[in-house]
Amino acid sequence: MIYLIISICCSVTVAVLLKLAKRYKISIPQAVTWNYLFAITLSLVFFKPAIGHFTAAVPPRIHLALGILLPVIFWFLAASVKNIGIVKTDIAQRLSLFIPILAAYFLFKEDFTTLKLCGLAIGFIAIFFTLYKKTKSSQAVNWIYPIIVFIGFGLIDTLFKQVAQVKTIPYTSSLVLIFALSFIISLAFIAYQSLIKKQKLELINFICGCILGFFNFFNILFYLKAHRAMADNPSTVFAAMNIGVIILGSLVGIFIFKEKLNKLNYWGLSLALAAILLITLSQKYVV
Repeated sequence: MIYLIISICCSVTVAVLLKLAKRYKISIPQAVTWNYLFAITLSLVFFKPAIGHFTAAVPPRIHLALGILLPVIFWFLAASVKNIGIVKTDIAQRLSLFIPILAAYFLFKEDFTTLKLCGLAIGFIAIFFTLYKKTKSSQAVNWIYPIIVFIGFGLIDTLFKQVAQVKTIPYTSSLVLIFALSFIISLAFIAYQSLIKKQKLELINFICGCILGFFNFFNILFYLKAHRAMADNPSTVFAAMNIGVIILGSLVGIFIFKEKLNKLNYWGLSLALAAILLITLSQKYVV
């Protein structure tokens, strides 16, 4: 359980760092770029992948898709945290689990139980309630960020499930390869910003990127360790991670950053927890 607690804290810390980026005028694209460089370094230290793993025959399209999606969705995650706050962004991210579940049904022909169907229905209602806010037309664009976070993380989770099924290369080596692709794409983007848009590369962004990469990497590392430690109870790990991030993220957003939620938002938060519990239970009980 200690692995899960560390992973949850690291995940929420990433959201907090993204929230603070605006206050200290940190360039998100630059920080995200160096985040991947630092994550690659830590991956090489902790996973110690063999060079031969990277020359194995692997499905390049899956890795390339993840290499593109990770930095792009990270940018939208930062925009969502900045515009609508940690609470709603964390919930949108965690509710993205419905996309790989739908993929399991339509792509992998998995049978759906009544509990799972109820969880999905409640989850979609939770999304609407959580993100609901009376806004002026000029603020309506804020809805775009959590929706893209929801769809993006759902696609990322689905693709990671496919990567995990690849037998020709260890999963940890795939992570190094994906981080490397993400770094190259992010580096190309900040090079464009620097050369064309004349935005300066600043040391503070490198330092913040390394801090971000530290927590981002250990979030993944301890999540994998939790799955190994509780190999017979993957649903417990999955539920605890999602519920833990929603609860801790909500507490941080409400009490530290004074984010305001209306009654429908609180209902959405409650329904989100209920939906995740129902889907987790559906993995154990056939009802």
